[in-house]
Amino acid sequence: MTGLNEQSREPFKTGGISRIQEKNRSLILEAALGEFSKKGFSGATVERIAAEAGMSKSNLLYYFPSKEAIYNAALAHILEVWLAPLKTLDPQGEPADELAAYIRQKIAMSATYPEASRLFANEVMQGAPQILPILETNLKRLVDEKCQVIEDWIAAGKIRRIDPVHLIFTIWATTQHYADFSVQIKALTGKDLSDEDFLRETEQSVTAIVLNGLGITWPQAEQGAE
Repeated sequence: MTGLNEQSREPFKTGGISRIQEKNRSLILEAALGEFSKKGFSGATVERIAAEAGMSKSNLLYYFPSKEAIYNAALAHILEVWLAPLKTLDPQGEPADELAAYIRQKIAMSATYPEASRLFANEVMQGAPQILPILETNLKRLVDEKCQVIEDWIAAGKIRRIDPVHLIFTIWATTQHYADFSVQIKALTGKDLSDEDFLRETEQSVTAIVLNGLGITWPQAEQGAE
């Protein structure tokens, strides 16, 4: 499983936690992402998560008292990391630059954290029993805020009129497809996002489809982004 980088571990730092405790929590959550994404909540076991994290079950339970606590922490981490790029969508920026950067970050995350995307997708497809309150509050507020940014771009004549929420949904669905359905993609193309050429081709194609659909000429946006 791809390791979580230091920046992505930041949400789990607290004032009273030691470096060893911080490291162990990160190891547990890293192992949990792989276990839950493959087995689901019901099929995952604390024993396998502990073994993958390189510690005993009793040691793991010192940090998280139950499988549900591990699962909730893993989901909270995914939301924190996965939504970070959307938060950076700048209302003062040009739509081509902002949307191209957002798509690039989302595809990079699908390449780096495929297990996280699959775990989040599984949770939502089951009715989001653990994270529905977050979806209905924090996520909704963020999406509403960024929809207003898109509405302002439309009002300024910078992009074609579309429904902003469906634009966001389209970007989510398209970029996360490369993580959630990586097996299918590799079966059809012989490649996945671990191939640098395919990664770049994916980024360019998805960005062109979205920006051209908004009335923005993609080659200009690409040159500006570079």
